[in-house]
This record gives sequence, structure tokens and C-alpha cells, in this order.
Amino acid sequence: MRDTPRPQGTVGDTRPWPPQLRPGRALAHTTGASGSGSPHRSDGRPPQTPRGARHSGPFGRPGTTPPVPGRPAPFLLLPLVLFALITWQVVVDGPLIRLDERLSRALVHPDRISELLADLGSVPLAVPVLAVAAGWAAWRARATGTDRWWRPSVAAAVLMALIPVVVVPLKVLTDRPGTPAVPPATGYYPSGHTATAAVAYGCAALLLLPWLRRTAARRTALALSAALILCVSFGLVRRGYHWPLDVVASWCLSAVLLGLLWQPLSGSSRRTSAGTPSRRTGPS
Repeated sequence: MRDTPRPQGTVGDTRPWPPQLRPGRALAHTTGASGSGSPHRSDGRPPQTPRGARHSGPFGRPGTTPPVPGRPAPFLLLPLVLFALITWQVVVDGPLIRLDERLSRALVHPDRISELLADLGSVPLAVPVLAVAAGWAAWRARATGTDRWWRPSVAAAVLMALIPVVVVPLKVLTDRPGTPAVPPATGYYPSGHTATAAVAYGCAALLLLPWLRRTAARRTALALSAALILCVSFGLVRRGYHWPLDVVASWCLSAVLLGLLWQPLSGSSRRTSAGTPSRRTGPS
């Protein structure tokens, strides 16, 4: 018995079989010429944004490269609020200060090790580390043809220069006295050594991240940066150079500054599909 051809349906009809391909017609998502199954255009040309040419994120993750407009605000809001709360408590000598003083008395134990750890946050030690990282990152960016190769390193230097501009007026405004372990004086809030260490070592890690290909190397850079900041913070409190809240406030302040640095860094880390950058008396 001969099979009779199925009639071509008209618009709006209902058929018990799936629609059939008509000779000479092409679907927009037919299998590619290579048989990979990837969608191709009906005229045979490749799609405008093939998977292999999508820009990766700053750490090699596929997708949109940050910064996305509005993204920095959420994670910068928390340290700003916490910094404002601590500063208010220092100014009004609130109950949080009483807790801070009791915690300091339990932690203070001056020794040579704590003093050496605190010195890691000094300008002569921290700033050269940032200078080396900034110079190397700028050299790599320029060697690979990155547009505005100088911008991340200059942004890091500007943030480092902002530390005394921001910290010194706050010290004068709050006029907080030091711990019993230091000579009588005022102007200990916030901790300048903590802010120096956080910005210097944090910026150094952020500058190196786009150029470290291995995940282990990136994690090591971040872990080393965090360890140095924590060592400085512990040394300052243990030696009695600062109250604990002086250090925590500088963490919050530094987090905001480092968040501001992330935008030019993430913009400079974009790559083309070929892998080359696209044009676009004690511590204070």
C-alpha cells in the first residue's frame, strides 16, 4: 500500500504530526556544519558572539566582566555603616567603648614579637611592597598592549596617598587617648598602621590577581595579603599601641577604599578571545 504524502497545514490548523521541514527553508538554530550542535545563523554565518569569543571575568570565569553598574554599593554599605557606628561611639564615649577597653586589658601583653608584627604596617615596609606590585602590574599590562595600562597602578598609588588625608583629620576629630601601655597622648583613632597595611597589601594583591593564571597562585596572593594585615592588627593590639576598635575601624575604612580600587582593576582585566587585553613613637 502506497504512503500518501501528508498535506502541508495552513496557518492555525491542528495536525497530529510535528511540522515538516519544507525544501529550501532553513531554521535559525540548525546544527552547525561541524556537527557540534551549536546554533548557527540561517545564512551560514557564525553567530555574532560565539562561545569561544566571550570575554571572561577577571579570574577566568565566563560571563559578564564586572563592574556591573550599581554592584559596588551593597558590599561597601556595611563597612561604611560599621565605621560610622564605631566613630559615633568613640566621640560620645558610648557603651561600646567600655567593652573595647575591657577587651584590650585582656589582650595586651607587650613583647618583642608583637612589636615586630606591628612594624609590618609602617610606611617604610608596606609602601615598597605596593610599589613593587604596582610596577610589575603596570609593566605586564603595557607589555601585553592593554589600553590605559597605567590606570590600576595609579589608582592604587592614589589610594595609598589618601590614607593620611583621611586618617589624620579623624584622629584630630575624635581625640581618643591611647591604652595604658603607651605614654599619655591622644589621636589614636583610627589606626594609621592598620589602614596603611590593609591598603598597601590589599592593593598589591588586587594588582597581581589579573596576571596570576593559576587558581592556587591567586589564592596564595589573597591569603598572604590577609595574613599580613591580620598580623599587623594583632601586633598593634597585643603591644598596646591601639585599642581593638581602632583597628576594626581601619579595617572598615580600608574595605571602602579597596572597593573603590576594584572598578578600574576589573575593567583593565578584560581579555579578547585571543587572550590579549582589550583596549578599553609607636605606630600611629
